[in-house]
Amino acid sequence: MKFTSRRDALKAALFGAAASQLVPTDAGASVRANKVIGRKFGSGIEGHRKADLGDGTFRNPIVPGDHPDPTILKDGEDYYMTFSSFLSYPGAIIWHSRDLVNWAPIGPALTKPIGSVYAMDLVKHNGRYYIYIPAVSKDGNAIFVIHADDIRGPWSDPIDLKVSGCIDPGHAVGEDGKRYLFFNGVRRIRLSDDGLSTVGALEQVYTPWHYPADWVVEMFAPEGPKVFRRHDWFYLVAAVGGTSGPPTSHMVTVARSKSIHGPWENCPHNPVVHTRTADEPWWSRGHASIVEGPAGDWWMVYHGYENGFRTLGRQALLEPIEWTSDGWFRAKGGTLASPLPKPRGGRKSPSGFALSDDFSTNKLGLQWGFFSPGADEMARVRYEDNSLVIRGKGTSLADSSPLTCIVGDRSYEASVSLEIAGDAQGGLALFYDDRGFVGIGFSANQMFTYNNGQEHSWMRQPMSTTVVHVKVTNKSNVVTFHYSHDGQNWIQHPWQMEVSGYHHNVFGGFLSLRIAIFGTGNGEIRARNFVYRSLEA
Repeated sequence: MKFTSRRDALKAALFGAAASQLVPTDAGASVRANKVIGRKFGSGIEGHRKADLGDGTFRNPIVPGDHPDPTILKDGEDYYMTFSSFLSYPGAIIWHSRDLVNWAPIGPALTKPIGSVYAMDLVKHNGRYYIYIPAVSKDGNAIFVIHADDIRGPWSDPIDLKVSGCIDPGHAVGEDGKRYLFFNGVRRIRLSDDGLSTVGALEQVYTPWHYPADWVVEMFAPEGPKVFRRHDWFYLVAAVGGTSGPPTSHMVTVARSKSIHGPWENCPHNPVVHTRTADEPWWSRGHASIVEGPAGDWWMVYHGYENGFRTLGRQALLEPIEWTSDGWFRAKGGTLASPLPKPRGGRKSPSGFALSDDFSTNKLGLQWGFFSPGADEMARVRYEDNSLVIRGKGTSLADSSPLTCIVGDRSYEASVSLEIAGDAQGGLALFYDDRGFVGIGFSANQMFTYNNGQEHSWMRQPMSTTVVHVKVTNKSNVVTFHYSHDGQNWIQHPWQMEVSGYHHNVFGGFLSLRIAIFGTGNGEIRARNFVYRSLEA
């Protein structure tokens, strides 16, 4: 990813909250809600998209929805992965698998806000776990590290490595046992033996491979360097072409060297992954990490946009690779249009988690995150009587720091019951960022309509409201809202909305269109019984 693009688009604020001000997330809340709601509404209420097809094959994505910049770690029989979490806190959610196909979250690694975080590197060295984290804030960008002796934590507070002007760290250990971080460019700096500080200066170590001048891409943008060692070779896997822009932008390249210090030779088959036409199912495929499978075969994990559904963000993809007789590797998955054989030797582990939430615990579920939270954001919420109470913030949906939820289905329905107290407005929305959203809101005496990133005052409707049930239906980017005052008789909102343009190429920020519950104004809203249901065939 491109630092200048992120800096200009995100304009993230530096957070100063202590870790104790943030409540750790809880996957159990959504699981318990799923059990309760499942009995009431029947099966199939959660995400439909399962990678494991149950017949020895899988279909991408392996983690649907907005899970970009995957970094993967093989740790014995276990695999761990985390993704860019940007301005959502707690962040850097760790996912677990035993077979590279079925993934489930186990919890966050980052609880102390440091800005907008992305393109991290998760590694294990001498029995300790590390995550190297780029963060953009109002003061620029920085590279942090957190560490833990157990993958489930507790994780340390972030340590600033005092490296500026760099993104996309990739950890590597040289033939002499010394540790290094590689960055976009491709540049490198040496780490201390404990990995918690740097030694020496930043240096250019490799001139990235360049595609032909007539290829249709976003920009050169060499980024995401990941280095691993196999036999006598170090392999440097990187991305060029730009993360977004035209569908044919992003790509995966590889170089190799006998020494961590080079010289590096480019693969004669570059790029090893590239979306070549807009007819393919996955666009802008890139930012790869290479990992050995359970039975010794090899795989590549990277991200891509789904054709026609950039609104879902960049999703996590898995592709097999094979080693050639001359010591290079090549991708075997083609365009990923068809199911692929699962990795051999793995044991099936839990997959996904429920998005529905009955708010019966005193912790936010793993599905929730405040958009662009302030230092005291968690002071806005409390739990009581199986409900989540949110104190209003700002003057409208745009500046309310809504509570958002990543979705991975192309078509879905979500509903929630809201109680309005005081001079507050509460509602349900689909939210990209503070400039791009659609939704409806309710105060004690009015209904509000949001579209095209603004509230349309001409659509305001007088309405006496204490408790309202709100439902959003998204069918392949066509959105319909309903509301009900008794939970039985639903009224369709008169404005149906088309949202296929709510993505990075329009708004910047590298985000996705998420479900959002919001509360604004002076007062509180009480949310009950959030229900998510896939509408996929």
